[in-house]
Amino acid sequence: MISVSARLRRVFDNAKVSTILLANTNYNDSNFLYLTGLPAATLEGYILVADRKKVTLLVNVLDYEIAKENSPRGVRVVMWKTRDKIRAELKRLLKGKVVGINEGFIPIGYAKRLRKVSGAKRFVDVSEAFAKARVIKDSGELKNMAIANRIIKAALKEIPSHLKEGVTEKEIAAKMTYLMMRKGADAPSFPSIVSFGANTALPHHMPDNTRLKRNSLVLLDVGARYNNYCSDVSRTFIFKPDRKSAKYRRMMEIYRTVEEAQRRSNKAIRAGAEASAIYDIANNHINSAFNGRYKGKFTHALGHSVGIDVHDGEIGFSPGYKVKLREGMVISNEPGIYIVGFGGVRIEDDILVTKKGAKVL
Repeated sequence: MISVSARLRRVFDNAKVSTILLANTNYNDSNFLYLTGLPAATLEGYILVADRKKVTLLVNVLDYEIAKENSPRGVRVVMWKTRDKIRAELKRLLKGKVVGINEGFIPIGYAKRLRKVSGAKRFVDVSEAFAKARVIKDSGELKNMAIANRIIKAALKEIPSHLKEGVTEKEIAAKMTYLMMRKGADAPSFPSIVSFGANTALPHHMPDNTRLKRNSLVLLDVGARYNNYCSDVSRTFIFKPDRKSAKYRRMMEIYRTVEEAQRRSNKAIRAGAEASAIYDIANNHINSAFNGRYKGKFTHALGHSVGIDVHDGEIGFSPGYKVKLREGMVISNEPGIYIVGFGGVRIEDDILVTKKGAKVL
């Protein structure tokens, strides 16, 4: 179980309000998961009111028993059967107060209705307070993320045995989901990226009916969700290589360049380092390797925060991003080289920032 009191303290230390309101629609605000630890599938339509000491959950009659059974200490669950009941509870909790909301999630019209029925004095945005609280992972979060990474890496180890000539990208994507679920994932972190051959040059290619051929690149960018927390890992393979071919030599040249870019940038990751400097290390290596043959072929940021969301906030290894790394951050490291019409390579791992350096989850 999570420590609700500790998480409330971290959020409210960065917020200029004494009360916070979160409201789910057909989608879940991930801050809901952060403050309750409840399974994501049970949260549709819930309303949450928090102060520095406790969380109050307003749930419908269908989900009341599930919410009550799974809620940690510090969460009070209130069942509502009618709109009058929920309005009365909201007025009791919010009337006359300045209330923090997540403006980046809640629809404007819904927020206006909630303010009207609750009698709140006004709503102010506290999304940044949540972002600051969530960027540093606690021990429970790190445990879940380590398990999510173990699951996806164990599934990826089995993928080469399923690569057969003529298999489609869609078939391997389905197999990837099956493997991670069998190994303990609650769900994929995001729709799996599976690409063969020239498609590997498209960083966000979605699997289609392209069939696998010999001496081709295979790229998988996949993640497992475990107990609300994500992993995000990329691996690139060469299927049935023709080791005497020029194509194979070029594929290996690209692979080794990306591999070395990740190794060098990982070596520089530690608390106090500047995020943009980590990107520069990887990008400079790629641009200078083989007399600049792959200059400009690394076309995205080096990495992003990972947590409850697979893109968990704005921290990342990006050009010009001057933020200092802090102990407890988890950021992906994913250098790549992409040659349109030929193919691409990406290698990605989730990295825990420590005082001593990078720890691969």
